[in-house]
Amino acid sequence: MMLFALSQSLLFLTTSVVVAAVSSQRCRSQPGDASFPTSDQLAALNSSIDGRLINVVPSAKFCMTLPGGCTDTEWQSGIFRDNVPGAMLQVNWEQDYDSNPPSLCFRNSTNCGQGNVPIFGVNASTAAQIQAGVRFAQAHNLKIAIKASGHDYLGRSTAKNSILMWTRNFQNITFHDSFQVGQKIMGSAVTVGSGVGMQTLYMAAKAQGKIFSGARANTVVLAGGYVQGAGHAPLAPTLGLAADNALEFQIVIANGSLVTANEASNPDLFWALRGGGAGSWGVIISATFRVFPTFDAVVYTTTITVNSTEDVRTLSTLHAQHIFDMDPLHPGQYYSWVATLPTFTGVSETHFPNTSIEAVNATLAPYLNAASELGFHFDTVSITRSLVNDILIGLTPDDPGGVELTRGSRLLSDDVYRQNATAIGVAYKMLLDGGVSVISECLVAGGQVSRNANISSAVTPKWRTAKTHVSIDLLWSESTTPDEVEAIREDMTHNKVPILAALAGPGSGSYSNEADVREPDFQTTFFGPNFARLSEIKKKYDHEELFIVGAGVGSENWDSDGLCRVGK
Repeated sequence: MMLFALSQSLLFLTTSVVVAAVSSQRCRSQPGDASFPTSDQLAALNSSIDGRLINVVPSAKFCMTLPGGCTDTEWQSGIFRDNVPGAMLQVNWEQDYDSNPPSLCFRNSTNCGQGNVPIFGVNASTAAQIQAGVRFAQAHNLKIAIKASGHDYLGRSTAKNSILMWTRNFQNITFHDSFQVGQKIMGSAVTVGSGVGMQTLYMAAKAQGKIFSGARANTVVLAGGYVQGAGHAPLAPTLGLAADNALEFQIVIANGSLVTANEASNPDLFWALRGGGAGSWGVIISATFRVFPTFDAVVYTTTITVNSTEDVRTLSTLHAQHIFDMDPLHPGQYYSWVATLPTFTGVSETHFPNTSIEAVNATLAPYLNAASELGFHFDTVSITRSLVNDILIGLTPDDPGGVELTRGSRLLSDDVYRQNATAIGVAYKMLLDGGVSVISECLVAGGQVSRNANISSAVTPKWRTAKTHVSIDLLWSESTTPDEVEAIREDMTHNKVPILAALAGPGSGSYSNEADVREPDFQTTFFGPNFARLSEIKKKYDHEELFIVGAGVGSENWDSDGLCRVGK
């Protein structure tokens, strides 16, 4: 795949773009500012990092450089987008709908704007190159964006008028029989670079007879934003969250230093990196996680088509009433509804570790029989038992991308299911009636996640009392106008998410990696009582707030683009 080396067009951009005056010290340097790097300064950076400075363009503009453009398969492929520096999994994050005029770039565009895509980037192959890029950004007051894969539902892996730190080349994987932190032996572990996707790591772990707590999606990077947000997993009820299993990080912080963060070295930063939010602490080079002996698992999948949201209400209430039936087997489950209008499609995929097909059938029988008695019949039912690595590898060949969507979410506690199961069905009906495209209910808490409440980390305590993580999506198309997009985003923030918040109850929490970037009180919703300490750690390691992302620690001091400070 062709990447753009530093070009004359990029050098021209640094001196020719005229933008609104933002040269105040309260703002990051932008094209047109006297403080923005000159062509000579950019060339010097490029030389210092072995020619690894690249042009970064929106995915649609990148496709225009390919013979015949991108195929539909490529455009919709998360793996393809992972390997394009300016591409995000959801293409809406590449767009600047809010500028006047908007700066957009779609496949059918005749004129492509740069949008919210970085202008240039460090296509790093070494930590030293990331260090040089961070120091350059600090010296020239530049906005930084960090991309591992672009699998990011809040748009934090891209940023307008920024310099990109791209880590996809950090593909190292090293297994340890006995990993040591200070004088403490931590047991079996794996050190993984911040470019390694899940499928690659599941295959490598299989070869070692190991498994770990990781995501269901292929283009999620274990040592990226995933763990910094907590990292839910199909095996979380058995093994805990990804953050619960993190042992050490190698990270480039705001002053350009490469530091180790673990229980013995920079323990406060180690605390923050486990649940304190993606993109706020520096550029992770690698991280080390516990691994476990692998095992067989049973995956049970059903699909069903229903004709009305009333049917969705009935089945979702029934599902909520029977969710505790599965507790003895500690499964992870993905239960979703998709608006395939005029019908609605329900999909349930449940992962049962270390058990038999007979035990799974017996466990699910009460729910399935009750659904049958109500007149519901599943379109498909499949059940297989295999090595858990193989199951997860088979489920994640690629991730769908190239769409426009906004997501909101809440964590639902045990108490909601025990005391108010009926309200869950009512809420789902209300959301689908209101135009929500997808509802995803992920049984990725309880069990070991709850038992890990004694772990000292920045993971919000709401995870420790949660039963499920529920997210909702609103989608639109390339032809949707910026005003219409804004209406959709406002609808999510002010109408749809409040339905989930009311269901979750006062002081509700959310998984910060799959949520609404416009969450009004993100400090409480994402971080809870940990936010004050996170702010102090931010001041210690990044007092100039070089690493600012939407709804991240410190972002309350900046505008929505993270380019200019607000308030005093």
